[in-house]
Amino acid sequence: MTRAVCPGSFDPVTLGHVDIVARAARLFDEVVVAVGVNASKRRLFSDDERLEMLAEATAHLPNVRVAGFSGLLTDFCAEQGAAALVKGLRGAGDLEYELPMARMNDHLSGVETVFVAARPELTHVSSSLVKEVASLGGDVAPFLSPAVHDRLLARLAERRARADQA
Repeated sequence: MTRAVCPGSFDPVTLGHVDIVARAARLFDEVVVAVGVNASKRRLFSDDERLEMLAEATAHLPNVRVAGFSGLLTDFCAEQGAAALVKGLRGAGDLEYELPMARMNDHLSGVETVFVAARPELTHVSSSLVKEVASLGGDVAPFLSPAVHDRLLARLAERRARADQA
């Protein structure tokens, strides 16, 4: 069985993320979506919320499971028995950022990194941009599942309400 790990922070999970995971699921026998959990990081959604949203977003993919990890990604890959990491690339900037990490991961553990090109209609989608646009009132529904979209709008409303009270 060939297992791959698809890592990220997924804050929140976008349709671009789900597309990369689904395409990886066609290439490998099993895909573990590895959610970086780190209490010291400031994220919009908690570790548990991100794990839950990813589990919901990938529930239609029978050979995909979601797990949290902290520490070195290569250690997590070894624990999972993964032969490869799968990373989505939106453009040249992503490749410049990801390639040194791929080489380091190979050096540390021999795990291969497989790059999957984002679909053209999703190359501009990132979690950070989605959060920024949504916080300013823009429509990000085309880039998120309905459940994630609802959670994002609710969380941003909670933050605005807290800011108004302060």
